[in-house]
Amino acid sequence: MTERRLYWEVVNIIEKNINDGNYVIGSRLPPERILSKEYGVSRPTIRQALIALEVMGKVEARLNSGFYLLEQPKQEIISAFELTQARAFIEGETAALAALNITDKELFDLEQCFEEMKNGDPEKADENFHLIIAKSTRNKAILMTVKELWNIKKSNQDIRMAYKNVCYRNDVQRLKEHQKILIALQNHQVEHARVAMHEHFKRLINALFEVSETEALEKLREKNKHKRRLYSI
Repeated sequence: MTERRLYWEVVNIIEKNINDGNYVIGSRLPPERILSKEYGVSRPTIRQALIALEVMGKVEARLNSGFYLLEQPKQEIISAFELTQARAFIEGETAALAALNITDKELFDLEQCFEEMKNGDPEKADENFHLIIAKSTRNKAILMTVKELWNIKKSNQDIRMAYKNVCYRNDVQRLKEHQKILIALQNHQVEHARVAMHEHFKRLINALFEVSETEALEKLREKNKHKRRLYSI
């Protein structure tokens, strides 16, 4: 593993520890020698990781004291419904534009992703499938937007759990939807690609509603159970 790759791995681990609450905001991070021993890397690698975290605004270096965790600005709360609606609008048009510009090599890569969804890691293959489509638009702004939507999906715990409950509960339907998208792109059919992508997200939104309704009913049942015990004679 290259030194550059190694210190970014350390950055990711420290960020995860911050997000998991293992490091308290405002407190000092452990010294380099301790982090070096804990993560099994050299002190220069730790130093590079800490500098990267400082540039990212995650930590602050204090003279003769060490690195301290900075409080991060609160992010707007985005619901799984909002994210899915945004993805439907943006990725629908992304697929339409991709139908005009996609290359044979990108179509081959999409086919490989589709096979991976069936026989390998469906979550990673799903992400790669959508990112290849975004890349094939030849529009860097679209690619950046789609990547950011996926980053929100992966970094927001509530959204991640909501998607986990619906995305892979119906593998047959999910594969059919991606196959329709793939066929439309293979045939360079603009409107078919847009509609196929919209249908995919329409099912996700409906599935999110079904799960939320089920959870709401379960909470109501629990509440009524408590009331029955309270008022029973």
